Amino acid sequence: MKISNWIDSFRRAEGPPPQTLWPFLRWCISGAWPALWLAAFCSAAAGALEAGTALILGMVIDATVQLGPDGFFSVSNIGLLAGALAFFLVARPILFGLSAATNAIIVQPNVNPLVLSRLHRWTLGQSVTFFDDDFAGRIAQKQMQAARAVTDIVSEFINVVAFALASLLGSILLLLAIDWRVAIGFAIWLVAYFSLIRWYLPRIRKRSAARASARAMVSGQVVDTITNIKTVKLFAHDDHEDQAALGAMGRFRKTSVDFGILSAGFRFALMTLAGLLPVFLLGGTILMWRQGIATPGDIVASGAIAIRIAQMTGWVSFTLMAIYSNVGEVEDGMRTLTPRTRVQDAPDAQPLTDVRGEIRFDHLGFSYGRKTGGITDINMHIAAGEKVGIVGASGAGKSTLVSLLLRLYDGEEGKVLIDENDISDVTQDSLRHNIGMVTQETAMFNRSARDNILYGRPDASEDDMIAAAKKAEAHDFILDLQDHKGRTGYDAHLGERGVKLSGGQRQRIALARAILKDAPILVLDEATSALDSEVEASIQAALSRVMEGKTVLAIAHRLSTLTEMDRIIVMDQGRIVEEGPHDTLLAKGGLYARYWQRQSGGFISTRAAE
Repeated sequence: MKISNWIDSFRRAEGPPPQTLWPFLRWCISGAWPALWLAAFCSAAAGALEAGTALILGMVIDATVQLGPDGFFSVSNIGLLAGALAFFLVARPILFGLSAATNAIIVQPNVNPLVLSRLHRWTLGQSVTFFDDDFAGRIAQKQMQAARAVTDIVSEFINVVAFALASLLGSILLLLAIDWRVAIGFAIWLVAYFSLIRWYLPRIRKRSAARASARAMVSGQVVDTITNIKTVKLFAHDDHEDQAALGAMGRFRKTSVDFGILSAGFRFALMTLAGLLPVFLLGGTILMWRQGIATPGDIVASGAIAIRIAQMTGWVSFTLMAIYSNVGEVEDGMRTLTPRTRVQDAPDAQPLTDVRGEIRFDHLGFSYGRKTGGITDINMHIAAGEKVGIVGASGAGKSTLVSLLLRLYDGEEGKVLIDENDISDVTQDSLRHNIGMVTQETAMFNRSARDNILYGRPDASEDDMIAAAKKAEAHDFILDLQDHKGRTGYDAHLGERGVKLSGGQRQRIALARAILKDAPILVLDEATSALDSEVEASIQAALSRVMEGKTVLAIAHRLSTLTEMDRIIVMDQGRIVEEGPHDTLLAKGGLYARYWQRQSGGFISTRAAE
């Protein structure tokens, strides 16, 4: 196995992400520990060589002073010469090379996708409420931010902290070999150094989290504006959006300045403290040399240690500051991404198979956690293969009913059954595989027309995909498509959310997708609302063929599209108030009849129920 594959970059995490920092970090990198420990060991071994370097330099100086120019290069000194050459030309390059290789080849390329894939999988499982309550750009930013920050923490800890700790331990042992008093002086300096770090780093962590949150809000604001750029243009609100973006940028700037002030103070204090170390170590060793306790080689060794530790102090401290900054960003991302805003499968959930299409709503109630709104005590039975229309003014509860059937939310009261199976006891994926849906707000990916249609059934053949497009009256206009990169026909990309298509074209591709899926239950939520009358007539013919043998729920404001339904359900204020065939409801003279009389161009008036 290649060393680059020692960490499984896409290994699934066990369980949900914890909501406290250190357990969350362990969750992110679980399964990668053997490779991480190896990388840390190589880094620590390279760090220990720093003390070895100073030791050998001291031995060389002492040998030079004792043997003189001629004796130093004599046969009697061959052991020291060979050892020094082997150390500098073989051992040191090999260990530093191994340290660099384990970090650059094993750790960094694999930890980032490992963490990002886990966070992305978790986020995909959140309920639609989670996405409704936040910016899409901000959520994406938090995923990328947290994955990068965790990678930097792991990489820098291995590359710097393990290296530095081993180097400090080796330095203490070397100074003890020179004289215990020098080692004590170094220990006192280390206490001051770690006290300084302990004071500054928690504050850096806090300000870094604030800066990360402000940065994500900038991304969210900008992405929200760009996503709705046509609305911005139509309302001539460039200045309004500019001010909103500048407000977010101003808050980001303030948090960045606050972070910078603290960072500058930290660096100044560190450099002052680092400057004291050579004075203490060299001065102390020279005093002992004057008393005959230390050798010239000891002075060189302690000087080399002092200069190296002083240099490393800044390097390590800035790295620790970066690590704590990243810890703040991880905490910020963790707070956004880990809440349990989810519709969970039951632990013993089974797949829904061999679906006939019978649907039963049994005393179903849902109000989005509020006291009012949603639906109340819905009781309805739909036989397999029955075609039911659902009508009602805006806010009557039509879309809520469909969302609960698809289990985008869990009902607060009652239950939904398909073929006598409570949908809360089956897996969500298998439930939705058995329901095809076309909505008024058609969802398109910025991918090819082919990819968008095949989303209904990815393993479908090219012929099946084209046949579905033809049934949906989409084939002809797809052949005329061309994107900005010159791709044509089914290979042409549709732009973000299908922005390059008209509303009618988007709905026809969505219909083709549903036709290709060929699920036993079909939900049409204003499926033809964006079509002109001529295209709608041809689509209705295609839909009639597609609906054969399927259970159909069709929501429509254009009542003429529902006249051929087996039954029509009329909803008002979250309740079913009427039901029956079109002619029966007209003859009854109730709410449906008033809708029919007051509709303009075939649409329900929003004031029809008043």
